Amino acid sequence: MKTADIKIRSLLIFNNPLPLPFRSCLIPRNSLKLKKRSDRIILEAFFPSSVMNRRCFLLLFLVGILFLAQGVLSLEKERMPSLILEQEKRVKEWQQEKDQFFKTHERSPLSPSEKRYFNGLKYYPFNPNYVFYGKIERFNFNINNPKYYATFPTNKGTNKRYIRYGKFLFTLDGKEHSLEIYKSILGDILFIPFKDQTNGKETYEGGRYIDAEILANYQMILDFNMAYNPSCAYNDKFVCVLPPKENVLDIPIRAGEKNLNLSNKK
Repeated sequence: MKTADIKIRSLLIFNNPLPLPFRSCLIPRNSLKLKKRSDRIILEAFFPSSVMNRRCFLLLFLVGILFLAQGVLSLEKERMPSLILEQEKRVKEWQQEKDQFFKTHERSPLSPSEKRYFNGLKYYPFNPNYVFYGKIERFNFNINNPKYYATFPTNKGTNKRYIRYGKFLFTLDGKEHSLEIYKSILGDILFIPFKDQTNGKETYEGGRYIDAEILANYQMILDFNMAYNPSCAYNDKFVCVLPPKENVLDIPIRAGEKNLNLSNKK
């Protein structure tokens, strides 16, 4: 059976010869017609398709995948500084909005006298090492499963119920950690209550919270720079849930909101 002829055109630069593994995939010299064009050579060849054997095809395919992966990694490295800058800007805007809420809103946990002397909450400096992007490990519990809901005790001795949504893994200082993620029954915002080794010293003793959004393909950004104290840290009239044991971290998280001594009025 005669095989179809394939016409291949390729550009070769003199100073960039093909690596050794590709030489076996080259066609015979006597089937080439060379045409010089400045510093390049255009190779035009007609040869049977059987010459392009499976080995050559696999080799070229694997190298193509390698170059594609390198391109994606290079693109991510180029985008990373701009993504960090965008996230830092977002954190600063969030802090300004939170300070404005505490200062002026009627639902602020501060009393009128505290608002008068309030000059803003205290935060750790923004740290990009506390920003994590990844995929949520979803919990697929049936609604009739007792594990579908998580019941949290509160500072008032009552309970509050959330949907147990999934788990998020992150690596900090070479060690892997995980946090369970919850979702309000009435909304789509993710809720992450947690405790760490700064509680009771630099941050509120009862732990802190993080809110996050569900991104495409169940991805999310866990940014500890947006960790905040519950309202009961400033006013014990508020009801606040206590973080579960699954979300007690054995490391300090020096990011996000810090303690604020409201007795120091200026």
